[in-house]
Amino acid sequence: MIKSETPLERCKLEKAPVFTNPEYGCAPEARPIREHIEKGVVVIDKPAGPTSHEVVAWVKDILKINRAAHTGTLDPKVTGVLPVLLGTARKLADTFVGDKEYVCVMKLHKEVEEDALRKISKEFVGKIYQRPPLKSAVRRRIRIRTVHYIEIKEVEGKNVLMRVGCEAGTYIRMLCHHIGLALGAGAHMSQLRRTGAFPFAEDELTKLQDLKDAYVFYEEEGDESWLRKLIMPMEYALGHLPCIIVKDSAVDALCHGADLAAPGIARIEEGINTGNRVVIYTLKGEAVSIGKARMNSVDMFKAEEGVCVETEKVFMKTGTYMKGWRSKAKYAHRV
Repeated sequence: MIKSETPLERCKLEKAPVFTNPEYGCAPEARPIREHIEKGVVVIDKPAGPTSHEVVAWVKDILKINRAAHTGTLDPKVTGVLPVLLGTARKLADTFVGDKEYVCVMKLHKEVEEDALRKISKEFVGKIYQRPPLKSAVRRRIRIRTVHYIEIKEVEGKNVLMRVGCEAGTYIRMLCHHIGLALGAGAHMSQLRRTGAFPFAEDELTKLQDLKDAYVFYEEEGDESWLRKLIMPMEYALGHLPCIIVKDSAVDALCHGADLAAPGIARIEEGINTGNRVVIYTLKGEAVSIGKARMNSVDMFKAEEGVCVETEKVFMKTGTYMKGWRSKAKYAHRV
């Protein structure tokens, strides 16, 4: 399960010494189990056969929830990392657009010298041109994608096992085809497994059967522990985004869609630049909202007034924290 430094550990610029009221909210890992599920992420080990959409439907059925979404389609025959965002966590989908990693078996149409194979493969590292295959969900026009690395792990006759790290939207099937053309031998992708989908890795995978068993333990025996092990709070998956911690008194206004102004800030992570997407947390580590920084870290730290973060999406329900802002119109969108 992903868990880097907590927001409190990361936010080293203390703007105001404040304390949180234990009567409101709770730490992400201490949420009641239904709320834990509704604000959770589970990284499914997708089996070969079903579509990504079908896997999400099974997850919803297993957990008895109405809403869930995945962060990147895998073809039916492809296995591996399929992050599924549950309930409220669906709002995070656009924060997980990043690099992917795959392990694939490329089938050469005739045997070639291994040295030639390795040499040609290196020529496909960097920016490449691709046209999506006929069976794809996007418009078939030439696109530029970046391949970060191609590691040839094993060659056995016409079969080549390789690991590929690449930009999202890279088609491994087309990559194999083009390598085959460059070799003059022809090639196609025979097997594919996704081993990483930013920021999730293969060591965090959960099988559908295990998720079902965990829910049965909870439902029939009242044992929540397995569900809590397999489903991570959505906050655990947000460590790649800079963060700001706010005072308890600012939380409810943010829940109503207000922008974050300087007086509401308790602590700030260093290195935030104007325009960065920023996650706003409570002092207990709960994600309240996400928005775009209107100032950098230093200016936020020095500011006594003014909007610091323009709110884009809200995760927390109104009323979770006490109301700490005035209701007059001129204060309605500032905390």
